[in-house]
Amino acid sequence: MGSYCAARRTNRQASFSGNNEYATRAFATTSCASLSEDQPKDNPVSDMLVDSFGRLHTYLRISLTERCNLRCQYCMPADGVELTPSPQLLTKTEILRCANLFVSSGVNKIRLTGGEPTIRKDIEDICLELSNLKGLKTLSMTTNGIALARKLPKLKECGLNSVNISLDTLVPAKFEFMTRRKGHEKVMDAINASIDLGFNPVKVNCVVMRGFNDDEICDFVELTREKPIDIRFIEFMPFDGNVWNVKKLVPYSEMLDKVMKRFTSLKRVQDHPTDTAKNFTIDGHEGRVSFITSMTEHFCAGCNRLRLLADGNFKVCLFGPSEISLRDPLRRGAEDDELKEIIGAAVKRKKASHAGMFDIAKTANRPMIHIGG
Repeated sequence: MGSYCAARRTNRQASFSGNNEYATRAFATTSCASLSEDQPKDNPVSDMLVDSFGRLHTYLRISLTERCNLRCQYCMPADGVELTPSPQLLTKTEILRCANLFVSSGVNKIRLTGGEPTIRKDIEDICLELSNLKGLKTLSMTTNGIALARKLPKLKECGLNSVNISLDTLVPAKFEFMTRRKGHEKVMDAINASIDLGFNPVKVNCVVMRGFNDDEICDFVELTREKPIDIRFIEFMPFDGNVWNVKKLVPYSEMLDKVMKRFTSLKRVQDHPTDTAKNFTIDGHEGRVSFITSMTEHFCAGCNRLRLLADGNFKVCLFGPSEISLRDPLRRGAEDDELKEIIGAAVKRKKASHAGMFDIAKTANRPMIHIGG
């Protein structure tokens, strides 16, 4: 398994040559190359994964559990959420059957999410089975990092080759306030352990909220100076129960201004057509800086992502309320062809873009803890 565990990150970005502020700002809003570049040559995408706008869906996010060992305010309502009874959650066998169906149809990247995926007892077995699927190139995980440092060596042996670690503050007291739990030191240990094990880059997800952590943006950027960390600033997004308010939203333009004023060599790089992030480098920094602008500059035109929730519901858009069960037909004995028909029909119904942040805030949707990051 050793050779399999080596990171297979393909550097598909080309540096932007302009160094002045206006060139950087202008390039920061341009679109990237044609989506046709995303058509895999070795694992063609079946029609099941192509929507009515021609988008190829080669990226599947699988939520392994609704449970979490933190209680982040933007993810879980203060009074908690009603969890799906265990018998109604997908089993390991059901997860693997669905994953195989997607990968054999052209999906080449799977991200494991939650809840918190590391609290699932069979996480290593799931990673090992998924990593052996023919055609899968990237097996990633989004985690809060609390249990990651001790589990990561085994997970890497089992085929995990990419990690995203959520961290919204560098101040332990603010971490405890936001997550309603202790654990800041464990998350920092997880970031360092990931680097020591050769994960490159180690992506750190930071949801930026006005009045809470917007004063730490440049401190986070400093983490990229000597370590292969990709700090990803995420605009605060509305989900059921997280008390979203536009006043808490720090837009991409404002975050970019803050970083540019302190780090004058900030340069935009050419993103892949399906990237969710706008990516930047800084002269002399080993890592890089990214912005995920779901609210102010959506990237729906290049969306290649689908979601399988822990209860077996299939979701084609993070912000759309529409879901369809794959668990139910699975359990009544559906053959692969029937499942592909269900998946394909849902993909074809995917809309061109989400409704916009104000309409999203008024649309019924699940809490993020149910959907998976």
